Amino acid sequence: MADIQRAMMRAFGVVNNRRYRWSKGRLMGRMRGVPVLLLTVPGRNSGVEHTTAVSYFEDGEGFVVTGSAGGAPSEPQWFKNLCHAGQAVIEVGLKQLNVTVTIAGPQEHKILWNKLIAVAPFFAKYPTKAKREIPMAILTPTPSSASRLP
Repeated sequence: MADIQRAMMRAFGVVNNRRYRWSKGRLMGRMRGVPVLLLTVPGRNSGVEHTTAVSYFEDGEGFVVTGSAGGAPSEPQWFKNLCHAGQAVIEVGLKQLNVTVTIAGPQEHKILWNKLIAVAPFFAKYPTKAKREIPMAILTPTPSSASRLP
């Protein structure tokens, strides 16, 4: 049964990613009022690229993403892959950007977490629900990486 559920979730993700790209982010571009980007990162074991819709907020030049998995007890696979890769490609509306990945350390995490809660208060319950610290990563565009999608 878990295999069927996993396959359905993947199919749902593929459809949503297509809607996002087709509409240039106008459809599927927000989740619970928070903006969404598409994150493409290679699998840490397979090397196969996976694209996942992820909520984010901007902080200076960077895009901050959170490995909350909706308060699940373990980190989402996309976040584990992101940590391993150290770089990724994101799509934000019409823009496609190559980014470097920095995992927030304790001090930076505290500051970013407070900013996240200010824009998305529903995240506040996730650490208690997950019984883990929810990791955060800053995705910083590399110089001259911006391109417009067709």
